[in-house]
Amino acid sequence: MHAMNKMERRQLSVRGLTLGDGTPKICIPLTAADQEELERQTDRLVAGPCDLAEWRADFWQQTDDALWAEHALEYLRSRLGERPLLFTFRTKEEGGERRISMEEYEALNERAAKSGYADLVDIELNRGEERLRRMAEMIHAQGGKAVASFHDFAGTPKCDTLTGLMRRMQELGADVTKAAVMPQSEDDVLTLLEASIRMKLQYADRPYITMAMGRLGTVSRLCGSLTGSAVTFATAGKASAPGQIDAEQVAKLLPLLQA
Repeated sequence: MHAMNKMERRQLSVRGLTLGDGTPKICIPLTAADQEELERQTDRLVAGPCDLAEWRADFWQQTDDALWAEHALEYLRSRLGERPLLFTFRTKEEGGERRISMEEYEALNERAAKSGYADLVDIELNRGEERLRRMAEMIHAQGGKAVASFHDFAGTPKCDTLTGLMRRMQELGADVTKAAVMPQSEDDVLTLLEASIRMKLQYADRPYITMAMGRLGTVSRLCGSLTGSAVTFATAGKASAPGQIDAEQVAKLLPLLQA
């Protein structure tokens, strides 16, 4: 009974989609540079397996209009039906497409939250703990959910370091925590998987997402039912990070790997 209560506390419902219930959900990132490409990518997304969508706003190049983010988010909300929408501006420091000042970063995420079109907003831990805490509170005030994220494109921190980072993101008010690493060896992949299982068994009181990027880490994107990772990022065209698998393949494989 105690284990069941613990599992219930780890769940989060967004537009009727439950994260953290033991079944990994498929998230497809949209990486369009302009409206025309966004429409093409969205057509592919809605035609295939997809539980939620992520708009990677750092890929967008049509930023002359002050309301560019709101316009794109409004379009996506109209097309996605009841699929939840995650807004992400991935900074250059964490593998994103372009640089942005911290003032712009905060303002952009605030506009996304206040638009009412984004259900979840990504905030990077490495942009500062107080900024993360403050922005999470702002997102909550707008009725949204905060996804705190950590990326290491150079390597894989130790297991204790990874669990420590995710626990800290929980303390700072994130509704979902995310850690993505770049393995350099098979041992690195096992480190990421161990950290994820440790979160599942000992530390997580809300949904979390873990992955090892690149071809070496592909297994980590498919075994969320074992490791507890609530979401796997898959492609319906252009990938947003190394190692993402086609969503159609992921949808076929996930049921086979259900723990």
